[in-house]
Amino acid sequence: MKKIIAFAGSNSKQSINKKLAVYTANLVENCEVEVLDLNDFELPIYGIDYETENGVPDNAKVLLEKIKSSDGVVLSLAEHNGAYATVFKNILDWMSRIDGKLWSDKPMLLMATSPGARGGATVLEIAKGRFPYMGGNIIADFSLPSFNDNFSDGKLINPTLQEELLNKVVLFKENV
Repeated sequence: MKKIIAFAGSNSKQSINKKLAVYTANLVENCEVEVLDLNDFELPIYGIDYETENGVPDNAKVLLEKIKSSDGVVLSLAEHNGAYATVFKNILDWMSRIDGKLWSDKPMLLMATSPGARGGATVLEIAKGRFPYMGGNIIADFSLPSFNDNFSDGKLINPTLQEELLNKVVLFKENV
């Protein structure tokens, strides 16, 4: 059975992006889903002086190995001030010190959501532009606007957005 990992680019315990990632990953049929939480991979703020003195922390190595050993990645990015959340950017920086192609060409379903009408579109565009240089194989992307209006009781409630997401999931599954 294929194994996919799902996580949010956020360390919020109430992350709406994690809710979206978990919901979406569980729509992928006949796959084992491992849900990751960035709180389990705490890291110091990246700095060359820290790396020179201490090396790369184990948590960066562990998360990178989870990516490499998966068959696919479902990732939903939180948007902070129009960019990645600090915790995600930090872990990305640490993992890239081990392997610049850290996504290892794994099929990715890349998403973002926010309470606002743009649904994290800015951070999604940043990632879509950057990840391919880091070994990202983005099969599909999805932006969920107005999270609180469109997601309730653990699922998407807007039928048009649900259909769009299901089409993205099918495309992703075909490539896992």
